[in-house]
Amino acid sequence: MARIALYKDNYADSTVVSNLFIDEYMKDANDAQLKVYFYLLRMLNAEQAISVSGIADKFNHTEKDVIRALKYWEKQQILDLDFDDNKTLVGIHLRDLSTQAAPAPQHNVLLTSGPSQMQNTPAGVSVIPAVAIPQVSAAVVPTTPQETVNPYAKPAYSLDQLREFKEREETSQLLFIAEAYIGKPLTPSEIKTILFFTDVLHFSEDLIDYLLQYCVERGKKDFKYIEKVAVNWAEEGITTPKQAQKFSTRYDRSVYSIMNSLGRSTSPTAKELEFINRWTRDYGFSTDIILEACERSSLATDKHRFEYAEGILNSWRQANVRHKADIQQMDDSFQKKKTAKPASSGSSNRFTQFTQNSYDFAALEKEILSN
Repeated sequence: MARIALYKDNYADSTVVSNLFIDEYMKDANDAQLKVYFYLLRMLNAEQAISVSGIADKFNHTEKDVIRALKYWEKQQILDLDFDDNKTLVGIHLRDLSTQAAPAPQHNVLLTSGPSQMQNTPAGVSVIPAVAIPQVSAAVVPTTPQETVNPYAKPAYSLDQLREFKEREETSQLLFIAEAYIGKPLTPSEIKTILFFTDVLHFSEDLIDYLLQYCVERGKKDFKYIEKVAVNWAEEGITTPKQAQKFSTRYDRSVYSIMNSLGRSTSPTAKELEFINRWTRDYGFSTDIILEACERSSLATDKHRFEYAEGILNSWRQANVRHKADIQQMDDSFQKKKTAKPASSGSSNRFTQFTQNSYDFAALEKEILSN
């Protein structure tokens, strides 16, 4: 396993653990994740090279355990992982938890290829020699323009905003309800999602309560799924639990029918849900027309039925199909074109009067090869 560079935002000549880490992140982490993070803090200013295999040996874990722990902390947005073109881990950027920002690092631990590079080392940077990899440049966090393209886009809430939300009087009850449904304490990321429901989607506590109940009853405790359902409700203009219940009943019935007609007996995946939403919202088809396309897809193929149905419905949309009678007219027109004979050229001989046959060339080739 290649050596990796480790660097952070701020520098301190000691091992310091942020109070915010202890308050917000430590309680949800497992043993391996905590060991890896604390070890990174300890080794940040030590003049020793580190590697994934070295960390694994240190704590009697596998390298996969170490990678999983690193990716967990990256998901929690307290560090960033740098990979080369071969997808090999070459750098770890520890973020400054006091701001949750990711500016260009000012103090790095660079892993260099030899003593010759020490002469050009910037001030405030510790150099560790005899590691055979190129110098790793500082992590650059791209900035994205603040365009309000999607009114239901989830903001990147800061820790100050999260802290302010948790300190509200009404929030404690809401978080208690959420934890009761999910069956575990909420992570900071999940709390930010609850904040998104109230701040951007403007959901009431009753509606959030019903949202969580609705998803958990269907076996869905993943907050990504819950967020997708919430955005769907917001797009439909749902503001009360009664509206949500009415919409869910209608939605569940139609989605189940579509899934069933395509040979699926499970809940739709995110990709399958994307297809169904496109057919109902973007194309504006009623359920009976969608079911017709799905049944034709199921008869035509055993694989990629959603994609096949998409092709049928897209062609019907372009043909301005709105009722099943329109589909019948298209079928009749196609059949007439298929059975129409080519116009006579006026000449009549034994070649033009010859009736062509339809051959199964694959079967013919197989028969020829067997002789």
